[in-house]
Amino acid sequence: MDTTELARRLDAAKDIAARAGTLALRYFHDRDTLHIEAKRTLQDMVSEADREVETLIRDALAAAFPDDALLGEEHGVTPGTSGLTWVIDPIDGTAPYLAGLPGWCVSIGACDADGPVIGVIVAPMLGETYTAARGIPARLNGEPIRVSENLDLTTGLLGVGANDRVSADKVGVMLADLMAAGASWTRYGSGALMLAWVAAGRLVGYLEPRMSAWDCMAAYCLIEQAGGKVLPFPLGDDITSPAPVAGGNPHTYDTMLRLTRVDDVGFWQKNT
Repeated sequence: MDTTELARRLDAAKDIAARAGTLALRYFHDRDTLHIEAKRTLQDMVSEADREVETLIRDALAAAFPDDALLGEEHGVTPGTSGLTWVIDPIDGTAPYLAGLPGWCVSIGACDADGPVIGVIVAPMLGETYTAARGIPARLNGEPIRVSENLDLTTGLLGVGANDRVSADKVGVMLADLMAAGASWTRYGSGALMLAWVAAGRLVGYLEPRMSAWDCMAAYCLIEQAGGKVLPFPLGDDITSPAPVAGGNPHTYDTMLRLTRVDDVGFWQKNT
């Protein structure tokens, strides 16, 4: 797909994400009335806001690009024939969203057989919109952004995430090893948003031993187009399964992986 066509899809995704952010914000201000359910665990929550926002995004993308495939956190897979798959997280950071905290966002990404091609992330509470596409530089509210060039693990902040798909004791080892190496780490509630902050140069990197495609695909595009490096996410039939996720500036990325073993799938298996 050429740059002109990607730019057309990027513009559409930006408009759709803005509308989705407005709907999510409306539900956010009325969140005490939302119907909330647990999915896999009590820590993995979903509300009617998540489902309605994803429906808005899916309907708009399907109308604009009927040949593209869709993959969303709440409504699964819709096949396509164009070779491009939209990857949607209607509200990344549902827990902070439901708690009334600002650390959540709407994430719309797209990928093809070679990896991420489009990324749009809207953080309504922060007034921030991140955009990029393959061959189109990353921007924040229309201004160019780049990964940090001068900061590393000892001088900047590293974003981290973890969940019940990995062993708690191994997460503890990871954090201890980072601290022993002089790294400072932080957690803000939304992995997609923290990955976007890598693209913006606010964090030197972000890593999570198990993450879903809808949490990272948009931000992976942002990081790559902002001059950073990412750990490739499985595509094809494997795209629906959780996988290790990491992104960082070029002089932090390799050290980050070495210290944390986040890319070692066998290490992170439970009961091993």
